Amino acid sequence: MSERFDWPALMRAGMQGLGLKPAEFWALTPMELRLMLGERQGVQPLARDGLEALLRAFPDTEGEMRDG
Repeated sequence: MSERFDWPALMRAGMQGLGLKPAEFWALTPMELRLMLGERQGVQPLARDGLEALLRAFPDTEGEMRDG
């Protein structure tokens, strides 16, 4: 993963900016914190190019699917 969290900045934003207690901050998921900090975009749905990449990475092969 090339993205890294800037923990000091996130902790300042959560605890100083939002007034969260440390336990409240650490109980949040990254998505919850992002929403609380005003990010409205959220996760984008899977687009066609993403689906095609998954299909290339995990191709179906004959005999894989079995009933029951």
